[in-house]
Amino acid sequence: MNHRAPVPTPTGPPQAVAALHPPRIRSLALEGITKRFPGVIANNNVSFDVQAGEIHALLGENGAGKSTLMKILYGLYQPDAGQIRLNDAVITIHSPLDAIGHGIGMIHQHFMLVPELTVVENVALGLRSTRGIRLDLERVAARITTLAAGYGLQVDPFAQVGQLAVGEQQRVEIIKALYRGADLLVLDEPTAVLTPQEVDDLFRTLKQMRAAGHALIFISHKLHEIIDLCDRVTVLRQGAVVGTHPVAGMSRDGLARMMVGRAVQLERPADAGPPPDYPSLAPLLRVRHVTAHGERGTLALQDVGFDAYPGEILGVAGVSGNGQRELAEVLAGLRALDHGQIVLGGTDITAHSSQRRMHDGVAYIPEERMRDGVVLSFNVAENVILRDHEAPPYARWNFLRLGAIHAVSRRLIDVFRVKTPSSQTTIKNLSGGNIQKVIMARELSRTPRLLIAAQPTRGVDIGASEYIHQILRERRAAGAAIILISEDLDEILKLADRVAVMFAGRIMDILPHHTAVPERIGLLMAGVQPNAG
Repeated sequence: MNHRAPVPTPTGPPQAVAALHPPRIRSLALEGITKRFPGVIANNNVSFDVQAGEIHALLGENGAGKSTLMKILYGLYQPDAGQIRLNDAVITIHSPLDAIGHGIGMIHQHFMLVPELTVVENVALGLRSTRGIRLDLERVAARITTLAAGYGLQVDPFAQVGQLAVGEQQRVEIIKALYRGADLLVLDEPTAVLTPQEVDDLFRTLKQMRAAGHALIFISHKLHEIIDLCDRVTVLRQGAVVGTHPVAGMSRDGLARMMVGRAVQLERPADAGPPPDYPSLAPLLRVRHVTAHGERGTLALQDVGFDAYPGEILGVAGVSGNGQRELAEVLAGLRALDHGQIVLGGTDITAHSSQRRMHDGVAYIPEERMRDGVVLSFNVAENVILRDHEAPPYARWNFLRLGAIHAVSRRLIDVFRVKTPSSQTTIKNLSGGNIQKVIMARELSRTPRLLIAAQPTRGVDIGASEYIHQILRERRAAGAAIILISEDLDEILKLADRVAVMFAGRIMDILPHHTAVPERIGLLMAGVQPNAG
């Protein structure tokens, strides 16, 4: 389902916007690009072009070669074969400084800003100055104001960046690139951390830039965004171009099939089943008045309370950094509470350790799978038995039973469709999606009553995501309560029976699925109560 109506193209005269910074790039083409790394061809004879006044989407699964191709364009990698052509002239880009000199800018998914500095100071960083810094900053601020007004990028030049909302910080990144003369912008998953309203604002800006003659490369895994925004799409699969097509007339199903080579379940399944009969059920999990601090000693959770029921998926939505990670860690027993109570199945587990909570029936899929979910130097089998290695059937009389370990591991590898040469393969050699499947195999093999799934499909390809969603639905059908914490609103709307929205460490509201529309969720994610006067 397309969750957002297309944003109308700005109606102002393009010439007025273009006059702010007349683009020099008429066209840019990557021709026959090949890039090899040990044991893998990341890009295999890839050709891709973008024209002035065009938004060209680059689509592909993780590992398809998108990032490598864009790093070549931005001077971070050098191609083994092929060339880059700018306005019909062959150029060589040795570094990001070269790329900027040619009018190429990149907006990274993780912003490259200094939170303690102001907007104008961040924009001025790295600029050559021949005058006093005070005069320079005044001139920079004036130019920022002009760019902001021309492209709909409203931001206070003298605001501290760390105090800005995520969407405002992204505007600063775009202004930085435009200030340095970017005619072509590469945007890497630019909507991943935005509310729906901020996405709409971004799309208005990008359409203004297109109208002004800028060339834009838009990288996203959200198919409806590509259809809403882009003019053409190039699909990569396993390092090679599958095809380049006009977006007009294309469907999400068609794009997904091009990306993975088969049909993909994109919508909430018709057989997802009804939500639990809440009035007749006792909650499995009760969370009451939970307060906790984060890593830096700041208050991360403030008076959080909710119930979760057997046979439901409770989605937790919010912009990154609003307490979701701390909530997951508190529920899993990995972060201490300052105040509050957690009750599971009538038993107060507030003081229980993470190991004891595992025996209480709690399973945890961590947000940082590589750091918190596996031991990278261990093999697949060893990771499968983490936390259980002293228990039968894996151990007897304090000795590991290797035969039993590998037998169980091989069975779980088959059940969870883990693609690995063997159970003795070092886990760091697996893809992100297969590492996530190993974690799920370990956690779900205990048949937990409560599953905490934090960003379960982040960084995994669409095929692995589809399978992970299937597993979550199966556990829901079997009667488990699932806390699904995700920054992917499409994922939450596809899976959740109810949606809790977090802002500044608080739960703003909990919405039944039928009322959880993106516009309402987006307001709550920004700290706005829709019914407030």
